[in-house]
Amino acid sequence: MNYRETTEWLFAQLPVFQRTGGGPQYKIDLDKTLDLMGALDHPERSFESIHVAGTNGKGSTSHLLASVLQSQGYTVGLYTSPHLMDFRERIRINGRPLSEEEVVRFVANHQEAIQSLSFFEMTVGMAFDAFRRHAVDVAVVEVGMGGRLDSTNVLTPRVSVITNIGLDHTAYLGSTRKAIAAEKAGIIKPGVPVVLGERDDETAGVFLEIARKNKAPVWWAQEHIPEPLPCGLLGTYQKQNVQCVQTTLEVVREYWPVSVEAMRKGLANVCQLTGLRGRWEILSSSPFTIADTGHNAHGIEVVAQQLKDVWEEKGGELYLVLGAVNDKDPKETLALWPKDAHFVFVQAQIPRALPANDLALEAQSLGIQGRIGGSVAEGLDAVYRLAGPNDIVFVGGSTFVVADALTINEARNGTPSQWWSQK
Repeated sequence: MNYRETTEWLFAQLPVFQRTGGGPQYKIDLDKTLDLMGALDHPERSFESIHVAGTNGKGSTSHLLASVLQSQGYTVGLYTSPHLMDFRERIRINGRPLSEEEVVRFVANHQEAIQSLSFFEMTVGMAFDAFRRHAVDVAVVEVGMGGRLDSTNVLTPRVSVITNIGLDHTAYLGSTRKAIAAEKAGIIKPGVPVVLGERDDETAGVFLEIARKNKAPVWWAQEHIPEPLPCGLLGTYQKQNVQCVQTTLEVVREYWPVSVEAMRKGLANVCQLTGLRGRWEILSSSPFTIADTGHNAHGIEVVAQQLKDVWEEKGGELYLVLGAVNDKDPKETLALWPKDAHFVFVQAQIPRALPANDLALEAQSLGIQGRIGGSVAEGLDAVYRLAGPNDIVFVGGSTFVVADALTINEARNGTPSQWWSQK
């Protein structure tokens, strides 16, 4: 198989709920992942790691950690999900994704061991195998969903990080923040310090109790770093992520010392160094167009507030190009956007996307009127016909909407989607 055929085969192994929004329940153990680690001769034991979980911010935090460590001169593996435009975004070495050849070779060489596994289990195996082959000094590994039963949880890291807890994936992780916190806290290991990005009364006791049972030292990032260093990511919500990063690197300074210069450089240049995309990313200056992957109430609440602040400062009209997935109730997030904006409802190019017509009906039940844009491309075309040079356009509501928008934007503007080829 070539690269296209290999990735198509990998995507075919996605759980039904990730592709269409329904399907089998969340897995009940890590047995298949452990079997895979055995078949690969335990790559998870061959490198040191930092393990990052949380409802929101875990991707940004992971990229920021990798960027700072790279700036210090370490060889850094980075595993994150999902990808926006290319499967290889998930697995990087010093910011560069695996080559197409490496992806093809892994699948071809381990077909027997991986053929009965899920997409995510295979990808974790591929990442850990790559980190061993590239002899990384440290791997920053983002949890996919939850923590306790996530395939990445076969690691024993030097530090665990949990950014925050919100209501997301409730069908699989629990219907309350306490229940979700318990799942996320499943990455806490005996004697391994844990950095917690957000302290609140509802979940603090869950973390403290699980940490106590594991004799794991607890670091509250917001209390340890009350004023974080500047960051190249523009979202106001990144302040909490930077607090997590600074605290985490202090916890592990005996393993990977980092200078103040490297810290500042890594925080300021994370997009250039690791290829992070879709976090309050400016796509155009006229009209001012922003895309952000926030997709649940916990994340969108902060994004919507920053958008309101920008709108108040810049003036003009505000256009919202929004989509959603079909396994989440969109009303909770729709209610957070400014009601006097112009809404355009779109559908991303995946089976799991909620049809634009259905999203418009959900909005109408909240008293929100808007246009039905169809695909993301059609929605953007409609907005750009309406918006003036001094107006604001926001694209989001779903990671998949942002992925489509980035692909469309780069194709139309001639910007190389393979940013790493320019390095």
